[in-house]
Amino acid sequence: MRTRGILVALGIVAALGGDPTPAWADDPPAPAAQPTDPTPARVSYIHGEVSFWRPGAPEWAQARMNTPLAHGDLLYTGPAGTVEIQFGPRAFVRAGNETQIGLDNQEPDYVQFRLMAGHAALDLRELPAGHTVEIATPSAAFTVERVGYYHVDLREDSVTLRTHRGGAATMTSPAGTAPVAANQQITVIGTESPRIETGPATGLTAWDNWNYQRTAYLLQPALTQNIPPSVYGGETLAQHGTWRSVESYGSVWVPAGVAPGWVPYSTGRWIWDPRFGWTWLDDAPWGWAPYHYGRWVFVGGYWAWAPGPIVVRPVYAPALVVFLGGHGVTAGVRPVHWAPLGWGEPITPWWGRPGFIGVATWYGWGGPRVVNNVVVNRTTTKVTVTNITGYRNVHVHNAVVAVPADHFGRGRGKPVRVANAAVRDLAPVRGALEVRPVAASTMPAEASGTRPPASVHERRVVATRPPRDLSATLRAQGLGARGEVAPPAAPQI
Repeated sequence: MRTRGILVALGIVAALGGDPTPAWADDPPAPAAQPTDPTPARVSYIHGEVSFWRPGAPEWAQARMNTPLAHGDLLYTGPAGTVEIQFGPRAFVRAGNETQIGLDNQEPDYVQFRLMAGHAALDLRELPAGHTVEIATPSAAFTVERVGYYHVDLREDSVTLRTHRGGAATMTSPAGTAPVAANQQITVIGTESPRIETGPATGLTAWDNWNYQRTAYLLQPALTQNIPPSVYGGETLAQHGTWRSVESYGSVWVPAGVAPGWVPYSTGRWIWDPRFGWTWLDDAPWGWAPYHYGRWVFVGGYWAWAPGPIVVRPVYAPALVVFLGGHGVTAGVRPVHWAPLGWGEPITPWWGRPGFIGVATWYGWGGPRVVNNVVVNRTTTKVTVTNITGYRNVHVHNAVVAVPADHFGRGRGKPVRVANAAVRDLAPVRGALEVRPVAASTMPAEASGTRPPASVHERRVVATRPPRDLSATLRAQGLGARGEVAPPAAPQI
């Protein structure tokens, strides 16, 4: 899983000017501590056997829908497996059977994937000016700066890129660089001294046609009603629930098929993300938008997700909850409790940079701002975490759930509901959680996944930029450094 030492600096991947920070209508300028990380890519479709590995994990695990991807994450598909990664509102990469693909970099204007075996389709229906997508392979790197459809087929000693639907790319290999025009294909044979072959692109395959149909389905306008276009997962909301209009909250979404007594953030697990810290991964296939945007409200005896007024740039959060501890107001108490944030309530981040952690914020929220069940002035009221003592959903029957601290983020045990009497003894946590991740915290599932052959993950790749180095982040959490946490692989036969 190494990157070849021939990193080529290309002008087309120069950093952009401009402001990558999130913003929304009618808001004052945000403080310097505002997060600038892009919305993470997510696992948006799984069919058949698909395995997942994250740096620091002890083993490959079964992949899970809606897992937010971080730098260094790998996915491997079985003989009949398919996986889709969404990394933009209209940007997808899909891997076919017996394929290993990983995310090496995701910046506001640059995304880099690593293809180690198999075949993949990059379907870009939208790519902002100046943004670049790269696919690094053992024989060549392909950089893309325009919308189009790109099919990459990797063989043992060669790689072929085909462009369709107006796509064009630049190929970089040890032999140099070459443009790949629209509706053309290029094959790079060998690694150290490769041979280059070019010509018109061959016709679309059944795999390509399925990709076209899949993207067309996802981009139906009806599937993204009531949510900003840049929020992922609208198709799962249409499949698994209904929209209603509720006074005071506007359009809300009600999930179908949940168990009696169900509450949000109770059927899933906490995983550790190297960028966003503790992140909620729900069991439900619709569990992306309702757990990373908006707020949950309890109205008419049922739970509903309220996205709030549509904003210009929604801001992703790893979860929208309030953590609760004892009256010592510390995250180190046992067990760890949490409840969904209510309508208009601010989040107190437990992740991010100093100056952002522990500061109450409404980043990405376009509706009224509520503190202690009172609407506050949107532009002039200064709110600190010590002012916030009450959260509406904490007082909803069974809405507070908990796990022992030594189970939190370890996939052990399911959250249990907390009795109303016990809730009175809890107070909000005002800052970082003092629960450190362990190796199991990086895994989205307890079930083990299929390991790729050693010959696959040990292949070096050609890339125009090195992969993001997570060693310092991993060491800080006691999870080991890059190189010490290489993914396990099946023996080479």
